Amino acid sequence: MTTAETFARYVLPTYGRYPLVPVRGEGVRVWDDAGKSYLDFCMGIAVCSLGHCHPRLVKAIQEQAGTLMHVSNLFQIPQQAELARVIVEDFVKLPGKVFFSNSGAEANDGLIKTARRFGHAKRQACGAARYEVLTFSQSFHGRTLGSMAATGQTKIQEGFDPLLPGFRYLPFNDLAALEAAVRPETVAILLEPVQGEGGVNLATPEFVRGIAALCKRRDLLLFFDEVQAGFGRLGEPMAWRALAPEVVPDGISWAKGMGGGFPIGAFWVSDRTIDADGKTLTSLMNPGSHGSTYGGNPLGCAASLAVLGTISGDDLPANARNQEARIRAAVSTWNSPALAELRGLGLLLGFVLNSEKIPASEGKTPAQVVVAHLMDQGMLTVPAGPHAVRWLPPLNVTDAEVDEALAIMRRTLDALAPCS
Repeated sequence: MTTAETFARYVLPTYGRYPLVPVRGEGVRVWDDAGKSYLDFCMGIAVCSLGHCHPRLVKAIQEQAGTLMHVSNLFQIPQQAELARVIVEDFVKLPGKVFFSNSGAEANDGLIKTARRFGHAKRQACGAARYEVLTFSQSFHGRTLGSMAATGQTKIQEGFDPLLPGFRYLPFNDLAALEAAVRPETVAILLEPVQGEGGVNLATPEFVRGIAALCKRRDLLLFFDEVQAGFGRLGEPMAWRALAPEVVPDGISWAKGMGGGFPIGAFWVSDRTIDADGKTLTSLMNPGSHGSTYGGNPLGCAASLAVLGTISGDDLPANARNQEARIRAAVSTWNSPALAELRGLGLLLGFVLNSEKIPASEGKTPAQVVVAHLMDQGMLTVPAGPHAVRWLPPLNVTDAEVDEALAIMRRTLDALAPCS
């Protein structure tokens, strides 16, 4: 029985899977079951931030797996304490505390629960709790019932109603619409610095600053979903600082690249005081308010410590900035009729396609058409909505690897939509 036949018989069909069967990875490359090599600019959708099987990550997992893999969060796990310290002191650089989960959706659920707790502590004038979280059209925050309800995409939610109440979706980068939408029951605003799944839509600095000011005026919590964009991918250790470094958030969620391939997520909550009695925001999430069986276990934290230590020690955010500049300089010379725009920041980039030159075909969106052709040419990428092809290479990608990817991308686009 082939792998495809085994999937068809035993695995729920919740993914539209490509026929590729990867069996080995090293650095920026993977090999399939037929021995073909691929340049991987998908990286598990921004997960393998150091590439495949980075020696430091492999060693950390091997050593910790031979020492202690898992104990209950009822005990004090030294690797978890150290990872929280590194995140707070070396990356966020603001007083606060961290909760560890297994995924970004779970981390966003934790932020939503924090908002609900805050809404009970800081109520409406009538005495009712505040509960509403404002998010944005084309956002993506996960597929659990809570994070799905926060996601501003109907296609994600279809067939799962009734959704968890307490969310509204507003136009992205429209501050006037956001200001007009705040109601007495509103308690928080949640946004991605870059909407990765929604088409690589970058929040403007003015929008982020305006949200921060609105949150201060209306006593709302400001949350950043950095699941895809965090820990160096936008060219800064924290994604929001690449847009508006002076802004001070109340909460941040992460996952994906913080484990380099090992499943781990987290959210940070500010230690700021929220009332005249000196109560802190972090104190609202007290014992029993939240939990995770596997979150923050020794093995996951050892893996993340190795990844974050490499990102920081090797200054990989600087490489993300440098490679973005090289990519933009090269693409600006292409004059390709297939390419409408290059969006994004750092190493979260979206090649926006001209749908007149590359139309949908045989049930595939223009982005899916290009991704399939790139795979045939030995390069792995991923769509971002119907019209954008997303590049998510490892943060330590080299000049030579970027140049190879650019050559494949240009050759593919020229073949699909030659210059007239």
